Amino acid sequence: MKTFLRAAASGILFTGALAQAAQVTGTVTNKTTSKPAAGDTVALVEPMAGMAEVAHTKVDPSGHYSLTRNNNAPVLVKVTHQGADFFADVPQDGTVREVFVYDVAPKVDGVSIEADVFEIESDHDQLRVIERFFVHNTSMPPRTQWSQKSFEIVLPEEAELASAQGQRPTASSLPTSLKLQPNGPKGHFAFNFPIQPDEGDKDTQFTVSYSLPYSGKFTFRPQVSLPAQSVGVLLPKSMTFAAGAGSTFQTLQQDPNVQTFVAKNAAPGKPLEFTVSGTGAMPREEQGAAAGAQGQEAGAPTGQPGGGIGAPINTPDPLSKYKWWILGGLALVLVAAAAFLLRKPAGAPAAGAAPLAPPASGQAAQAHTAQAAKNSSLLNALKEELFALESEKLTGDLSPEEYAEVKAALETVLKRALKRS
Repeated sequence: MKTFLRAAASGILFTGALAQAAQVTGTVTNKTTSKPAAGDTVALVEPMAGMAEVAHTKVDPSGHYSLTRNNNAPVLVKVTHQGADFFADVPQDGTVREVFVYDVAPKVDGVSIEADVFEIESDHDQLRVIERFFVHNTSMPPRTQWSQKSFEIVLPEEAELASAQGQRPTASSLPTSLKLQPNGPKGHFAFNFPIQPDEGDKDTQFTVSYSLPYSGKFTFRPQVSLPAQSVGVLLPKSMTFAAGAGSTFQTLQQDPNVQTFVAKNAAPGKPLEFTVSGTGAMPREEQGAAAGAQGQEAGAPTGQPGGGIGAPINTPDPLSKYKWWILGGLALVLVAAAAFLLRKPAGAPAAGAAPLAPPASGQAAQAHTAQAAKNSSLLNALKEELFALESEKLTGDLSPEEYAEVKAALETVLKRALKRS
């Protein structure tokens, strides 16, 4: 599935890379000072070439930059400000509307954990855990928190790490694979990843996947590094949850297929404990389908944080913002996007055919514009999937064999895309 999604994504990107080489222009604004980010380095990077820089320049005193795009490969704009990198997608016309950067500091006031969410399932001798942290940055003036230890976490000492990811709060951002840095005693780790200021209702997200030895019962003692509004636990219906002494968890009856428990106002050093027992698996695919059927909040794409169903009447649920994103899975979104963009639109001209006549009515023109905007939005998201692929290679999370397999699949899909064009 992972290989298929990335191959599909690259096939889509290929169709968006047929334009001739052109200028890439835009502006860079420092939102901490509300002034042009004069002197910052701007580069074009190619996700399919290991994020290699293919052109670079400096932001001029008025905040503008211009770069020459010398080939048709998909590119991103990377702006480096005070050592931190900020990214923006490059539309097909080469005009990047505006890139925002923020001043950087190792510690920033206004950074807190909105939710620390455990998704737990088990078989007979192993617990599988996905733990997600939704991290607010409401600093004023807005600044980015970034250092070798931007965000610190504590996992059970027995944890066997499988993967770690970070996700920026930008609209089209997808998770980037990261390598956790050991941070003192066993089980203590740190992310070297920027915590940018929130953008609307989107915040920075960190995800770790790990396994634990299991004999039918396990006790978790979460330790948060920052004040946390909520600590949530999601379990299959077949497993049992028990709060530890002094820990208060609220049971939420929102999903008939998943148990949800929430503790409010966790703080560093404050004891928190819960025990799980039994076996069972999370119903991911079913929940993902349910998420799509239930619809989405206004302005938030299905499958992304902020989407999904709202809390039931009279049942305040601090996890409703994330639940369907957690259970549905990003894969379902990418599959839908790939299927949508790879098929030839109705009435599209074949390669070499004369172009279609302009739409006959204003309504048809509006529909055409809406369709183009939809394609562009999905294209932007899938470009970031390529960014994640290359980051996995660079951090060593993707073996040479796996990378070669993905590359082979990419070539196949690219050839198919070329024939369809």
